[in-house]
Amino acid sequence: MPNEGSYEAALRRSNEVHEDLKVNPGKYTMLTGDRPTGRLHLGHYFGTLVDRVRLQEMGVRTNIIIADYQVITDRDTTKNIQDNVFNMVVDYLACGIDPEKTMIFTHSAVPEANQLMLPFLSLVTEAEMERNPTVKAEQEASGHELTGLLLTYPVHQACDILFCKGNIVPVGRDQLPHIEVTNKIARRFNKRYGKVFPEVTGLLTSTPLLPGLDGRKMSKSYGNAISISMTAEETAKLIKKAKTDSERNITFDPDNRPEVSALLTTAGICSGRDPKELADEIGMGGGGQLKKVVTEAVNGRFAEIRERREELLRDPDYIRDVLADGNKRANEIAHETLGQVREAMGMVY
Repeated sequence: MPNEGSYEAALRRSNEVHEDLKVNPGKYTMLTGDRPTGRLHLGHYFGTLVDRVRLQEMGVRTNIIIADYQVITDRDTTKNIQDNVFNMVVDYLACGIDPEKTMIFTHSAVPEANQLMLPFLSLVTEAEMERNPTVKAEQEASGHELTGLLLTYPVHQACDILFCKGNIVPVGRDQLPHIEVTNKIARRFNKRYGKVFPEVTGLLTSTPLLPGLDGRKMSKSYGNAISISMTAEETAKLIKKAKTDSERNITFDPDNRPEVSALLTTAGICSGRDPKELADEIGMGGGGQLKKVVTEAVNGRFAEIRERREELLRDPDYIRDVLADGNKRANEIAHETLGQVREAMGMVY
């Protein structure tokens, strides 16, 4: 976690860019992405996907990487990765990502972007990598040993961002250290070899955190996540199994009633309403009425997205074509950027 001083500076810069985006969206190139470790869920939708579509429609050059190589930073298998990647593309399109406006590509399919790792690794020290709080947190959360890949995870992300000259990256506060590493690499490369890379701004969002059904962070591994790909019936079944508490009167109290409050938060975000107002309306209706309200809110919000998803699944060749086209475009950009890097370093023979 960055200290308060660096966070305040990052927040000021982020706010400045948010304002400039309203009048100069064409100045900006966004890079963001996901690891294909499972299905995207409501936390992804409200936390990132909505904002990606917003930036896309503003006229920002938007790029989404499916970071398949990064799956093995803290896992020992790539089982189900093809299915996860395919369904991730389906989710993107169903949620409003337009492949004519947004480049969707996979990490492993763009080797020249990954080749930037070699010069970039020479620009950071082992101590700088080991001090990165995000890497430490990810290692502790996974229980995985610190591999070389996990240690250099922020450098991989710098390659992802800089190969397409990305200058904005939507992030949460906990991801700001990755942006700091990216800017450190860009500045050092530009100073040592010549100007090639832009400065990157972490675009902080004010999107409210959507908790899992049990009040903890929404995660597939906790079994508390509602996937975008779930049917209305599957959603209802999952919500029905969610724990509440023994008190019949429904109140919004995140500290003392985390499970009940998590359900109210989900209903509130999906319906655009204040969870406290929803609690007051439910009142003595108890957990059964609460779960009914949550189910209706979620299924109502995602009905069109899920209908669009079903349409897309009827044409799997189109999904594969979208990814192939994105990979082709990404390779063209990576080839150009790597050429600029080699020229700056005096390696064009």
